[in-house]
Amino acid sequence: MPTTELTKEQILDLLRPVQDPTIDQSIVDLGMVKKAESTDSGVVLNIEMLTSLHPHKDQLESAIRDALAGTGEPAITWTYRVRASGSGRSDAQAIKGVKNVVAVASGKGGVGKSTVAVNIAVAMAKTGASVGLLDTDVYGPSIPIMMGTTEKPLMRNNKMIPIEAHGVKLMSIGFILEPDKALIWRGPLVAQLITQFLNDVDWGDLDYLILDLPPGTGDVQLTLVQRIPISGAVIVTTPQEVAMADARKGLKMFQEVKSPVLGIIENMSYFQCPDCGSRHAIFGEGGGQRLAEEGEVELLGQIPIETIVREGSDTGMPVVASDPGSLTGQAFARAAERVAMRLAEDAVAKPRKPVLMFKSVQ
Repeated sequence: MPTTELTKEQILDLLRPVQDPTIDQSIVDLGMVKKAESTDSGVVLNIEMLTSLHPHKDQLESAIRDALAGTGEPAITWTYRVRASGSGRSDAQAIKGVKNVVAVASGKGGVGKSTVAVNIAVAMAKTGASVGLLDTDVYGPSIPIMMGTTEKPLMRNNKMIPIEAHGVKLMSIGFILEPDKALIWRGPLVAQLITQFLNDVDWGDLDYLILDLPPGTGDVQLTLVQRIPISGAVIVTTPQEVAMADARKGLKMFQEVKSPVLGIIENMSYFQCPDCGSRHAIFGEGGGQRLAEEGEVELLGQIPIETIVREGSDTGMPVVASDPGSLTGQAFARAAERVAMRLAEDAVAKPRKPVLMFKSVQ
């Protein structure tokens, strides 16, 4: 059929069987086809992705071209628009301009939670998403060092202006306190400070606001889940049982307060010898998978141990920025993709189905 005879409705009918490879819904029903026109040379399309981190764009493009076979060579323009997930407590007050709030949490310290939060935020920003990172660990703020900046925030119209580094908007008590000064506050004052960071920071328009939570299930965590709608929580653990026991508590806390859990990230999952390529499960193995199965959530990623991660944290160069092709850089990028796609699934109101098996790229 010559393309000049195709109406927009006919083009949409041809595209209706094409499904987003991750969400398993028609791209037409998802409203991803923003333009569909016929010309003498072929069909002209504008496809609007649900996130800039979509992992299967090439697969989707191939399916679209197959669906339009015989209509000429389609000209496809790709854009993206992140949608609000729609999850979280309905009685909480949304942050103006912020579409999705992701809490990165753990039951205990020392599992690399801040490293995970930083690298997910930077990985998202590298794809073009607008991202903020709020350091809510007021007693041990590490984001200024890990992001390589110690600037002081400015004020504009009675709002604090976030610091920017690696394409991410940042806020932390570490930008305000003197470097060697300890914060000696009781819980209510800490909760008040967190509320101020949420309400009195001019975040602008953000696709994702990543919250780096302190360890445990205390005042900060409860303040956040009560004050703002958490789109989803990411629980960070290491493989061994001593870390999982506490991560399990963090998982249950979010479930008990009716905040959705996007999944588990197993940090320090294994060490791969750079010389011989053999893998060593230094902290045991399978812990993240077992926790995901217990909580009926997804294992979002398994992050290996590499020296460059520690070096990057000390020098303010997250590994996804300094060495994105490394084993760890790729693992963080894939985890960020899964977080973004889980939020996209919620945004289109598809019931979440846990994906319990995660295969690392060898």
